[in-house]
This record gives sequence, structure tokens and C-alpha cells, in this order.
Amino acid sequence: MNKCKGFTLVELMVSIIILAVLTAIVVPNFNEFVIKIRVDNEISQLHRLLLIARNSAINANQDVTLCPLDANYHCSTDWQNQIVVFIDINDDKIFSPESNEVIIRMKPAIKIADKLQYGLTRNRIKFAPTGRTTGWGSNGTLKYCPQDFDNFSRAIVVATSGRFYPSTDLDHDGKDEKRNGSEIVCR
Repeated sequence: MNKCKGFTLVELMVSIIILAVLTAIVVPNFNEFVIKIRVDNEISQLHRLLLIARNSAINANQDVTLCPLDANYHCSTDWQNQIVVFIDINDDKIFSPESNEVIIRMKPAIKIADKLQYGLTRNRIKFAPTGRTTGWGSNGTLKYCPQDFDNFSRAIVVATSGRFYPSTDLDHDGKDEKRNGSEIVCR
């Protein structure tokens, strides 16, 4: 006797319903997961860039600048732009290859509508050969704020000692805070 192997219509409908329910549960959480991964990736890249800038200043025994460059190679306040670590020999906040200034590392611009903020008018972070930050505006908080998901914002606090501290969720409410307990607020 030949038996047909396969699914009945009822079994197929139950499987489709189960798949639909699981999809409805997973898709919203997956979107949040992707955003958290994107934010964590940007914070990791910024942390590495800060480490490279600080270590380069110490090893080269020269001031090293980390800043977003505009089209004319001037340090700008638009931190969404490409961020560059370079030796600013004449301390003019302008990358000048003709002055033998060297780019050490670059981070590409943020391609989506997220925000990266470092104060309102701060246009660089400068490390001295001692490893400390130097100049006005070198200490502060780099804040990465994903569009429409401010509760996933993260930050790196840059201290005048030259050390930097990524934000963490200190009170376990799902939002990151700086070391002083204040939540990351984006403008």
C-alpha cells in the first residue's frame, strides 16, 4: 500500500500561524537590537580613535589633535563629519600637509541621520605629549544619539587627565548614564 507523505491543510495553517506570531514578536526587538549594535559600534570606534590620539601624542612627543574636518581641512564643530587624528604642528586647527602635518587615523562620517555631539562650540580634542588633554574644550562628553531612539544614546566622557570613560547603565533602567549618574541627553 502506498502512503502519501506530506502535510495536511490543518498542519500547514497551524505552522503559518505559529510563524506569524513569532515574526510579530521578533521583528520589533530585532530593530532595537540593530540600533544598539550600531550605537555600540560607533562608541567602540570613537574609543579606539581616542586611544590612538592619546598614544600617538605620548609616543611622538608632540601635540595630537582629534577633530572633524570640513571641506577646507579646518577643524569644525560638525562631529557627524569625518573625524581625523593628526599632528597639528602649528596648532592652527587646520590640517596642512604642506607643513608636514600627518594624518594618523581617520573615522568615516556618520552616514545616517544619527547625531554625534561634543559640546556646542567645541571643535577638537587635543592631547599633549604627557597624555593629558590640553587647550579649551578638550575635556567634555562625546554623545552618540541614534535618530528616534534617544533612550539608546551612549557617550564617552573625556577628562583633562587624558582618560576617557564610556557611559554605562548605572541604575539598570535601560538608559546609559555618565559616571556622575546623569543620563545622556541629546539636543
